[in-house]
Amino acid sequence: MLSRLTRPWAVAVCALPVVALIATAVFAPLPFSLTQPGLTANVLGENKDTPVITIAGAPTRDTSGQLRMTTIEATNPDTRVSLGDVLDSWFRTDQAVMPRDAVYPSGQNVKEIEQHNTKEMERSQGAATEAALNYLKLDDKDVKVTLKLADVGGPSAGLLFTLGIIDKLNGDGGGADLTGGRTIAGTGTIDAGGQVGAVGGVALKTQAARRDGATVFLVPKAECSDAKAELPKGLRLIPVTTLKSAVSSLTALESGKGAVPSC
Repeated sequence: MLSRLTRPWAVAVCALPVVALIATAVFAPLPFSLTQPGLTANVLGENKDTPVITIAGAPTRDTSGQLRMTTIEATNPDTRVSLGDVLDSWFRTDQAVMPRDAVYPSGQNVKEIEQHNTKEMERSQGAATEAALNYLKLDDKDVKVTLKLADVGGPSAGLLFTLGIIDKLNGDGGGADLTGGRTIAGTGTIDAGGQVGAVGGVALKTQAARRDGATVFLVPKAECSDAKAELPKGLRLIPVTTLKSAVSSLTALESGKGAVPSC
């Protein structure tokens, strides 16, 4: 039986394991990655002194604005993320915590992840080229499109690649400038049929877009709520579901005729 004098000491002793557990929880590695706004690149221009889009076999034209694909940056898959890191990110708008498996394929090392992301980018570029030529009713046997974008992996630039190819060839099919001189950014996967798919990290990508001068952001419609969560001032969201809807929205925005959807 404990006396009154020994009870505080007993309580302190019992508290030690609790403190140890809390400390372990704070500093133990967790299966998450920290992410932040990444680079953007104008697909109508150059990246590292190399044109992003090169077209042969069909006439092209100069474009007046920018179409900026967006990215997020994530901690290295080997980086240990602690509870303290997670709590810190909770109160920041320029950083987010994502499940590591959502950022990197599980069970792969850094080299395998890089190879996977490179293959995904190559597939995305192939689908973007096919979608653009299908939209313009051009034969891929006659028109050769080369896409080069260094240090970027994954499929989320597909929509912007497609719009860039269309804009360089002949805009909406009649020669109109898709950007209208604006800096337009966006994200979204695309398939050969022109369907736009969702991606991750949209709230961070809108911040990267606004940082680099964009005033319009094309977002997969299913991710409107995510995009609105931390939307920077001065950035207009346009939801898209297909390549056709994206082109129609940009054409209406440029001409001032027709409805432009919003999130």
